[in-house]
Amino acid sequence: MVRVTTSAREASDSPAMAAAARFGLAARAFVYLVIGWLAIQIALGHRTQQANQKGALAEVAGHSYGTVLLWILGLGFACYALWRLSEAAFGVAGEGRKAGPRVQSLVRGIIYAALCVTTFVFIAGGARRGQAQQQQTATAKVMKHGYGRWLVGLVGIIVVVVGVMMIVEGVTKKFEKQLRMNELHGTVRKVVVRLGVVGTIARGIVFAIAGALVVDAAVTYDATKSTGLDGALRTLANQAYGPWLLGLLAVGLIVFGIYGFAAARWAKT
Repeated sequence: MVRVTTSAREASDSPAMAAAARFGLAARAFVYLVIGWLAIQIALGHRTQQANQKGALAEVAGHSYGTVLLWILGLGFACYALWRLSEAAFGVAGEGRKAGPRVQSLVRGIIYAALCVTTFVFIAGGARRGQAQQQQTATAKVMKHGYGRWLVGLVGIIVVVVGVMMIVEGVTKKFEKQLRMNELHGTVRKVVVRLGVVGTIARGIVFAIAGALVVDAAVTYDATKSTGLDGALRTLANQAYGPWLLGLLAVGLIVFGIYGFAAARWAKT
């Protein structure tokens, strides 16, 4: 049993797994760059794809090189999911075998495994329905059941908590524990940390708003309010000074994307 466990741990620390982690982080970074760009278009009042993962895939697919890039992204999401699931099984770099970080990695692994499947279905010509519409439909189905509204509300609260945790992570620079900070020096170190702070806080704010909309959908029994990332950004755009605030958040998401490439370079894997 000890030999099996040791072998598994060594497999998760292998150069192949490290390469998969970096490839996956780069894929995630690219998607956030596209989401940030789509959010800027919404802030400017232009009609565009939904500002979420599926909208990003649709934006990429609209270009001549789109199919090839979608294949690369799909493989990247698969690598990211595999890396996170290995962390859930064997422990997170910089965190040891603590339960909290391993649960977070499990959730991230499942989410990106689903996104990987969505990407390949998208390539095959399916999944063209908007992500926001799918979430509304799923929310409506759940709320038809006796405890459905409570379940939807709980999911919304969890998303809000995740968003708040991201904000705290950005403010406290907790993300540094996931990087090989000993290899970062001088100006490069300052830039990477600042990118991480701004990007992580912006991402957390968007998640918190998205979660709040889900809670609102449960409280008012209105599934149309549960619209995910895209709905959170569009809701913000419709408020007083909303386009300006959305523009700032959009820049923050782009910053997170740029930070993501730095994380792919210096992440502990």
